[in-house]
Amino acid sequence: MAHVPRTRRKRPQPRLDFATLPARRKYPLVRPRRRRRTRVQRRLFWQRTAILAALAALAAIVLGLAFAGSPSRLASGVRIAGVDVGGKTPHQARSILERRADGLASVPVTFRVGARTWQLEPRHLGIRVDWRAAVDAVRRQGNGFGPLRGFRRLDLRFFGADVAPPTQVYDAALQAKLDEIAAAVNVSHREASIVLHGLRPQIVPSRTGHVLDRHAAAATIVRALSGLTREPVGLPIQLDRPKINAGDLRVVQAEVRTALSAHLHLTLGATRWNLRPPRIARLLELPADGRRDLRIGGSGASSWFSALAKRVDRSPVDADWAVGKSGIRVIPDQPGYVLDVPRSAKAVLGAALVTAPELRTANLTVERVTADRTTAEAKAMDIKGLVASYQTFYGGDPNRIHNVQLVSHLVDKHVIAPGETFSFNGATGARTEDKGFREAPVIINGELKTGLGGGVCQVSTTVFNAAYEAGLPIVSRTNHALYISHYPQGRDATVNYPDTDLKFTNDTGHWLLLRTWVGSSSLTVALYGTAVHRRVVSETGPLVVTGPPPVRKIKDPTVLVGETVVEEPGSSSLKTTNKRTVYDANGKLLSDTTFYSSYRGETRVVRVGTKPRPKGDQTGTTTTGTTTTTTTKTKTTTTTTTTTTPRP
Repeated sequence: MAHVPRTRRKRPQPRLDFATLPARRKYPLVRPRRRRRTRVQRRLFWQRTAILAALAALAAIVLGLAFAGSPSRLASGVRIAGVDVGGKTPHQARSILERRADGLASVPVTFRVGARTWQLEPRHLGIRVDWRAAVDAVRRQGNGFGPLRGFRRLDLRFFGADVAPPTQVYDAALQAKLDEIAAAVNVSHREASIVLHGLRPQIVPSRTGHVLDRHAAAATIVRALSGLTREPVGLPIQLDRPKINAGDLRVVQAEVRTALSAHLHLTLGATRWNLRPPRIARLLELPADGRRDLRIGGSGASSWFSALAKRVDRSPVDADWAVGKSGIRVIPDQPGYVLDVPRSAKAVLGAALVTAPELRTANLTVERVTADRTTAEAKAMDIKGLVASYQTFYGGDPNRIHNVQLVSHLVDKHVIAPGETFSFNGATGARTEDKGFREAPVIINGELKTGLGGGVCQVSTTVFNAAYEAGLPIVSRTNHALYISHYPQGRDATVNYPDTDLKFTNDTGHWLLLRTWVGSSSLTVALYGTAVHRRVVSETGPLVVTGPPPVRKIKDPTVLVGETVVEEPGSSSLKTTNKRTVYDANGKLLSDTTFYSSYRGETRVVRVGTKPRPKGDQTGTTTTGTTTTTTTKTKTTTTTTTTTTPRP
C-alpha cells in the first residue's frame, strides 16, 4: 500500500478589517520590560561619557597649566637662525642674536658648486636682518592664555622650531651674483643632431647638461648670509636633459642617405633642371636644435630658390592703351607668375626621398598673378578718343631737361576716375635724389637759383593747360613768383611738394587717361576719354605793371667813387587775368572762371663804386651803360657794358 504523505492543513488567518481598527495603537509594539532596560543603558552611557570628558578636560587644564611657564620668556625648544633662545626674555634673545650677527658681519660664507667656490659677505648683497621681528614671531608661537600657552609650549618642547629671520636683500646685486655663478657652472644640454661629412650623414650624440637652480640658489644664499653660522654651503643645480637622443634620428639618417644617393630632376613646363647630390646636400636642413625632421630649408635653400625665382618669376603687365593715327586701342594685360617656394620645396623633398632613380622627379609650382588692371577693366573704362591736349617748348641745361623728362614719365598713363580730383604732387611724390631728380635752375623766394627738381613746373604748366582746354574744373593752381614769357600769359602753374599743388576734377562722367610725350625741346600732354564736346573760350587781360623793380646796391671797391654799374637790370612787378568760359555741346554755360596772376619784380642789382679817385684829378666822369639782354625759355641773362669818358 502506497504511502501517502500527510499534508498539514493551514489554519485560516483571520482577516483584518483596517477600517475597524483604531487610528492610533494604545498598546506598545515591544514588550515593556525590554524598553525600560534600553532606556536605562543609554542614560548610563551618557553619564559615564560626560564624567570621562570632564576628567579629560580637567587633566588637560592641569597639564596646560603645568607647562604654561612664564609669558615673559620664550618657549623652550625654539631657535632663531639655529641659535637656541628658549627660556630667554625677548630682550635677552635679541641681544644674543644681534651680538652674534655683529661678530659674523665681516666673515664670508663660502658657496660651492662642484670644485668652484665663491665667498660672499652680507654687505655684498645688502643683507639686512630684522631680529626684532624674528623674536616677536617666536614669542607668538609660544604665547596664549593659560592652558593654551602650555599646550603650545609642550609642542615646541618636544618637536622644536627653527625660525628664519625676516631678511631684506638688494635684488639687483643678488641677480648679478647669480648671473656670475650661472655663467661659470651652467653647461647646456646638447640635442642629438645629424651632420654631413662629405655626403655621409653622421649622428652627433646628445649630452646632458646642468644648470644652476636660480630660485633655490637665491633662497640658499640669503638664508646662509642671514644665518649665524659660516659653514660652507652647496648651491643646488638641476640636470638639463636633452629631448632628442641618437636613437630618435636613425630613421632621418636613412632618409638623408636616400636623398643624396642619386641625381634629382626638376621640371617646370617644358624646362628641366638636374640637381647633383652636392647641390641637394646644400638644400637640406638637417635635424638640429631640438628638431627631428628633415626639411628643405636654411640659407643654402633660400639663396638657391631666390636665384631660381629670378629665372621663373614674371611680373604682371597691366592693360594699357596705344595711341596712333587710327585712334586709341586697348593693349591686353599679361598675367604674371611667381614661384611657389613652399610647395616647390615640398615637391623637391618628396622626390629626394624616392629610392628609384628614374622616379626622382619634382614638378615645381608657380602661382598665377593677375594684373592690377585687366583687359576687361580697361575696356569698361570706355576710353575712346582725344579730349584735349597742349604742347609747350623748353630748353636749358641738361639737368633741367632730365628733370622735365623724369617727371613727365611719372604722370604718364595716369588714369582719372569719374569724379576724382587729380593731384600733381600726389602723382609725382616728393622730388628727391633717390628718385633721380637733379639740381637745375628754379625760382626760390622770387629769385632764380639752383635747386633740386628745377624744370618740374614745365610739366605742371603743360598739364594745367591740357586740363584748361578740356574745360575741367581747376581746384588748385598757383602762378610762378616771376613772370616767364615763354608760358601762355596768365596760364602758368607752379608746384612745390607738398604745399603748393595743381589739382583739377574729372567732371565728365567718364574715365580719363593722361598721356605725355616728351622730347629734347618740347612736351605734349593729352587727355583721352569719351568726348563730351565742350567748347572753351579764353580771354586774356593786359599785362599791367604794378611797381618798379626792387633795387639792391652792392659796394664795389673796383669802381671809382661816384660811379655805378648796373649788374642786373631787374624787371617790374606785373599782374594779369585770364577768363575761361566753358560750354557744353548744346551751348549751355558750364563754368565761368577768372584766373588771377601776380608776379614779383626781379631785383635790379647795382654796383656802387668805393674806390678813391686819384689826388689832383679835377676832371669829372660820366658813366654810360650798354645793356644787352638775352632771353631763353628758362633764364634771362643780362650783360652790362660800362664806358667812362672824361668831361672837358
